[in-house]
Amino acid sequence: MARIVAIDFGGKRTGVAATDELQIIASPVDTVDTSKLMDFFKNYLFTENVSDLVVGLPLKFSGETNDIEIEIKKFIEKFSAEYPNIKIHRENEMFTSKMASRAMVEGGMKKKKRQEKGMIDKVSAVIILQSFLSHKL
Repeated sequence: MARIVAIDFGGKRTGVAATDELQIIASPVDTVDTSKLMDFFKNYLFTENVSDLVVGLPLKFSGETNDIEIEIKKFIEKFSAEYPNIKIHRENEMFTSKMASRAMVEGGMKKKKRQEKGMIDKVSAVIILQSFLSHKL
């Protein structure tokens, strides 16, 4: 089987998570400067077999999308053109940053480690991926 990758797309940074090859466990991969995200995937997909990409869907309480959705759609369009064999899915990312922050505290992560730039982005990507996996089965 191939891995499933998820991203928590942000204006500056994007968190990346991936499953193992059996698509059972979601783990953080990296935090990438969003402007270099396509370069990251060029390198990552050269070494890893990936079947699906899960992209966070930034919804407001009203059901409308946040402003970042415009940039996300541009990325998806570019990614789809470059990698047409990788299926793209969307997953609601509402509250993932808060859930990530709480998970790091409850998991005993030291405050200094939690404050590292991008740590929440990576953990948010894991939460998005776990959510996708939970209803994929």
